[in-house]
Amino acid sequence: MDSTDSSALISAHNLRVEINKQTILDNVSLQIDAGQIISLIGPNGAGKTTFVRALLGLQRLDGGKIERRPGLSIAYLPQRLSIDPAFPITVERFLELSTERKDKPVGAALEEAGIHQLRKLPMQSISGGELQRVMLARCLLRNPQLLVLDEPDQAMDTTGQQALYRLITDIRDRYQCGVLMVSHNLHLVMAATDQVICLQHHVCCTGHPEAIAQHPEFLRLFGQPVDGLAVYTHDHDHEHDLHGDIIKDA
Repeated sequence: MDSTDSSALISAHNLRVEINKQTILDNVSLQIDAGQIISLIGPNGAGKTTFVRALLGLQRLDGGKIERRPGLSIAYLPQRLSIDPAFPITVERFLELSTERKDKPVGAALEEAGIHQLRKLPMQSISGGELQRVMLARCLLRNPQLLVLDEPDQAMDTTGQQALYRLITDIRDRYQCGVLMVSHNLHLVMAATDQVICLQHHVCCTGHPEAIAQHPEFLRLFGQPVDGLAVYTHDHDHEHDLHGDIIKDA
């Protein structure tokens, strides 16, 4: 990727990141366009969160560059959020305090995230899945052009994941924003994904997800087809050692 497409919201060019003399990202490139959903998958330790931090400007690069559309509004749903149980705060108050810039009322964001009924509840009392939706509502306060979601389906069962994926698709359609969604699962991604990127410190492969109604891995995990999910199947043209490095032919 030598130049940024005029339709791109953000482009990463040949990113390289080293931490403690270990290569975490090597020659990783990506482009996200408006209205596009990209799923980033790979095993634990593959560099997914480091890549997200690099896109957000939170991680120093050792090589490559990132180009963002001028004035790009990015909203980020982090992988984890800890709420101090000694600091009682309602969902509504949490959202009011969570960001300086608000392009819409808190109530409207809660409504869009499907959790308006939670607004007066203490943050400490809601479930893990509800917390993810609160964090998504927090993102919506900014009317984002780019939505970055780091494992948004954690702490949810399959039904909850499907509902969340449908909600994210609806948000994409409503805002025509770009969406980068990170998953720790190498196989399970949302069917509405436009592109899947498999990361193992470098980009192993990219492509479109395939329908999984009869996929043996899906059937082994769930027992029956579930609408709204897809499995991305692919073949690598190389192998990795235990450290994630490419094994070169002798």
